[in-house]
Amino acid sequence: MIASDRIAVPVEGIAHGRSRIAGIAGIVCTSVAALFLAFDTILKVLRLDPAVEGTTSLGYPADSVLWIGGLEMVCLVLYLLPRTTFLGALLMTGYLGGAVATHVRIASPLMTHTFFPVYVALVLWAGLYLREPRLRALAPFRR
Repeated sequence: MIASDRIAVPVEGIAHGRSRIAGIAGIVCTSVAALFLAFDTILKVLRLDPAVEGTTSLGYPADSVLWIGGLEMVCLVLYLLPRTTFLGALLMTGYLGGAVATHVRIASPLMTHTFFPVYVALVLWAGLYLREPRLRALAPFRR
């Protein structure tokens, strides 16, 4: 054992408590976002009436519900797989950005409808940030 190995052990022990809490909080955020998105995806892929009615009221044809749901499903699966979670978060952010653009186009209420995809994206990224130490190292918050 070299000296640097002996020095690194206590430092990891100190940081371990914080990273464990961050990891649990990240799992909670990821679970909340994933459950909401999975519910939305299932409605669209199965072409259930609420999804079809909601999509047509936004100005999209009823036939596009399946394609939109399939795209959302791909993004969600990529987000949930550990090796592709960052790619999935990026793609899901683009998907949710399209939802914001749709609500802006039809002049939906700002805080409840237009910003709702932004809220989902924030929870999605918070979950990834809290459970992925490499992302925290890449973009650390400073006090």
